[in-house]
Amino acid sequence: MNRLTVNLSKPMGTIHRNLYGHFSEHLGRCIYGGIYVGPDSPIPNQNGMRTDVVQALKHIAIPVLRWPGGCFADEYHWMDGIGPKSARKRMVNTHWGGVVEDNSFGTHEFMELCRQLGCEPYINANLGSGTVQEMSQWVEYLTFDGVSPMADKRAQNGRMEPWRVKYWGVGNENWGCGGNMRPEFYADQYRRYQTYCRNYGENRLYKIACGANSFDYDWTDKVLQIAGRYMDAITLHYYTVPGSWQHKGSATAFTREEYYRTLEKALQMEPLLDNHIRIMDMRDPQGRIGLIVDEWGAWYDVEPDTNPGFLYQQNTMRDALVAAATLNIFNQHCRRVVMANLAQTVNVLQSVILTEGDQMVLTPTYHVFDLYKAHQDAALLESHVQAPMVGQDGAQVPALHVSASQKAGGRVHLTLANLSDQQSYAIHCNLTGQAVSGRLLHGAPQAHNTFDAPDTVRPQPLDGVCMDGHGLRFEIPPCAVAAIEIEAAHEAL
Repeated sequence: MNRLTVNLSKPMGTIHRNLYGHFSEHLGRCIYGGIYVGPDSPIPNQNGMRTDVVQALKHIAIPVLRWPGGCFADEYHWMDGIGPKSARKRMVNTHWGGVVEDNSFGTHEFMELCRQLGCEPYINANLGSGTVQEMSQWVEYLTFDGVSPMADKRAQNGRMEPWRVKYWGVGNENWGCGGNMRPEFYADQYRRYQTYCRNYGENRLYKIACGANSFDYDWTDKVLQIAGRYMDAITLHYYTVPGSWQHKGSATAFTREEYYRTLEKALQMEPLLDNHIRIMDMRDPQGRIGLIVDEWGAWYDVEPDTNPGFLYQQNTMRDALVAAATLNIFNQHCRRVVMANLAQTVNVLQSVILTEGDQMVLTPTYHVFDLYKAHQDAALLESHVQAPMVGQDGAQVPALHVSASQKAGGRVHLTLANLSDQQSYAIHCNLTGQAVSGRLLHGAPQAHNTFDAPDTVRPQPLDGVCMDGHGLRFEIPPCAVAAIEIEAAHEAL
């Protein structure tokens, strides 16, 4: 029996809903065909947004959506994407596949998408190839309520009232595709650009600086030292790549060793956050600056016979466990981590939705977000589970991975991942209560959903849960994610 302990008397902060955010870039079929089909499409849509995709994302309570990139953000000129669609400039998407971008999805369309989703917009603006004036005018166009050239232009394009836009990214991956900058140079550029991103009326920008690539702690340290006083948050990007960047490995055809190596690399998120947060605590001891992991997820070789620049990959139970463990880690680090954005929402990398024409498939990762959505805005509880190490050929991970939270009304939510591909575990939790419900997502590591078999992997009731005066007992099968809700929870004597 593996003991799971939850301390109800020790809340450890609030799990911000934005830890469950998403990322949509002009990359492959994420926007076009995935989210946006245009108002004249035979695919059911509202103002061009796919009805099925919007409803699916609303079901998992998507809280915030990042756009337009990614690497695309630092070659995107927002004025190309406003006004009559027939007059919008066409451009080549040089980063992603060399395809023609017709700019039919621009600022107005993105804000309409966020309205339909009921989520916060997170706009990542162009520092790499754009100008200070261009960025300043975009803020004015979106948020200024009064007489000005940009407000007049917005009205001419059909929007009289300003929008509310809080989250504003000043550049993306400026250490790489956003300009190959040194941290000192970027920090000075950030100071300059953010100066002209104004607060208009009641709109208050939450200014986000470009942070490090994975383990580049020097970038975090120098940017905070030079520009920390001018930012509200700094970002971090980390992808789980089981192989090399040249040969990442297949999304569906992988060995047992590759399975465990993928999970081992996903769990590197924890020491990665610890080390970056340690630098933040030194440079910002008051804890004012948030950490945003606005690109994360598993990255494999593209599916056979697809455009290599579109980054289209399948999604298996292995990915569900990557997502479950990573979200548990984000929960545990909610003192500093205030937002995270899975890469990417539809048809790209570790997406939650796949589309093909008028068909739509929900991936195992989608179902993890559904199981975990109860954590949003709940109080993190101290939790620990006893677990052996499991693995293959040197790749070792703890078999069980957990997080727990409590809503204001008293309900406790437990999320537990069994990373073992072969062993089930009997769990004894110290909590008891009046009512218990549970759901389970499980299957073989390679199990995935297709357009012909869309329900191969989907949540089922968690059977065999029992509760008595000594606590909660249940069993979790191998390669599985469980979510349990306990009403009127208290600790067993």
